[in-house]
Amino acid sequence: MTTETRFPVRYAETDQMGIVHHSVYAVWFECGRTEHIRAFGLTYDGMEKTGAMLPLLKLTCNFYRPMFFGETAIVKTRLIKAGKTRVVFGYSVHATPDGPPCTTGTTEHAWTDRALKPVNLSRHYPDLFSKMSVMYENATGE
Repeated sequence: MTTETRFPVRYAETDQMGIVHHSVYAVWFECGRTEHIRAFGLTYDGMEKTGAMLPLLKLTCNFYRPMFFGETAIVKTRLIKAGKTRVVFGYSVHATPDGPPCTTGTTEHAWTDRALKPVNLSRHYPDLFSKMSVMYENATGE
């Protein structure tokens, strides 16, 4: 399953040429990931209240075409890989719904406790793991 998150490209996100700065894409990926998780009935703060954290391990970003002030960013998010200790999300950012991607990328995250010690989600947070199972079943495996 792929979810879409849309928002206008804001002036503050661009450089002097009116092009979205490369650092903004990581923030957009986070917005897409947060909304993707919400689409399955979960929230980041709800997960964190259980003690489970999902810190970033790796970020990739590939740029194909610039995005400009005034365009609408469409972040398409999917879960690529889901395990008991790590998850990988995939993203593509578009300027039009059916247009080619301007940017693609991935983020890899580890499940940890509040002390950022890696954990097996199914053992340490079984209730959360159970709630995540619907999202896990929809991983694309790409």
